[in-house]
Amino acid sequence: MNLQQVKQRFGIIGNAPLLNRALEVAIQVAPTDISVLVTGESGTGKEIIPQVIHHLSSRKHGEYIAVNCGAIPEGTIDSELFGHEKGSFTGAHGSRQGYFEVANGGTIFLDEVAELPMQTQVRLLRVLETGEFIRVGSSKVIKTNVRVVAATNENMQRAIASGKFREDLFYRLSTVPIPLPPLRNRKEDIYLLFRKFASDFADKYRMPAVRLLDDAVSLLNNYSWPGNIRQLKNVVEQISVIETSRELDALTFNSYLPAEKDKVPAIIGENGGDNFSERELMYKFLFDMKKDLSELKKLVVDMIGQGGNFTLNNDQEAMVSRLYQEVNPTYSQARILPPTVESESVEYPIIQEADDFETHIEVEESLSLEDREKELIQKALEKHRGKRKYAAAELGISERTLYRKIKEYNLID
Repeated sequence: MNLQQVKQRFGIIGNAPLLNRALEVAIQVAPTDISVLVTGESGTGKEIIPQVIHHLSSRKHGEYIAVNCGAIPEGTIDSELFGHEKGSFTGAHGSRQGYFEVANGGTIFLDEVAELPMQTQVRLLRVLETGEFIRVGSSKVIKTNVRVVAATNENMQRAIASGKFREDLFYRLSTVPIPLPPLRNRKEDIYLLFRKFASDFADKYRMPAVRLLDDAVSLLNNYSWPGNIRQLKNVVEQISVIETSRELDALTFNSYLPAEKDKVPAIIGENGGDNFSERELMYKFLFDMKKDLSELKKLVVDMIGQGGNFTLNNDQEAMVSRLYQEVNPTYSQARILPPTVESESVEYPIIQEADDFETHIEVEESLSLEDREKELIQKALEKHRGKRKYAAAELGISERTLYRKIKEYNLID
């Protein structure tokens, strides 16, 4: 099956070189059982690549199961993927097959794979290496023959460096990496996609399709589309339903686009930040800084534990430099942590500064930060009428993390 046939079969719109290259690689690896990792920003359409691979492979008659790893609570994800035995945990009233058992002979698509808990990553690595797994609460080894295609919108090198994702699992998953370009790098496809969505919504809502005047087309093509194809589709649907005129000029079309300057922290949301004040954004900044400080403290402990034979990677050096410029500007001209620490005179000031500043944050801000976090979560849930998926996206966290926070704060979503 050639490239154009694949596009027609799966409804893929566009002719951008980067998109064509991604599809060509998917077609080429489909007949094999090689693991594939699809990368790209949120909303770029990563879910279509696993479908192409599955339906062009010898497994096309087997099960195809798509799993959103970020939407399953941490306490139940092992059971969902690998199954469980009766009585293995509270509520396990019977045995249950997991996705890897059900999809034997088929394909599993693990979306948002970077959100997997560490213990689940260990289990997944074993499946990829040996084709074996054990149900939760069992000691019996089960064999499975499943092809795994994963996807993520995270920077995996950063996730590995921060200890969030196993490096060995990354290499097993990404035997063949397939990057999908953001919509801003597919400018020749943007208007094609607009027309396709406009036609689809015209059929859906039984009304004439909306059209853009020349100045609006120019605006459409030059906008950065931070939400990619998903955002474009959402905007076209809004216009199709709300606008009485079927022809839009640039002024009208622009009213549906968030201002470019407002696309800063993820917590602002798609409407340009009207729902969050500057004070709330400052709390978000403090959350991020506190996370950086925790990572810095871990680095120092690791450095001491290795007797000074410790080398920072580029991300770690950047984080240390950033933090010390914020906490103590006198460090900004010095080498903070050299690749090899030669004397203890470097270690102790670092430990002292990190501990002093972290204590300041925890003592003076921890209670108010917790209150603000709870308030922000409640506000996002109210805005999206209890829909955790959209609230999590608004807050810049995974659904699983939001689920845990809801339970922690006893919130009603």
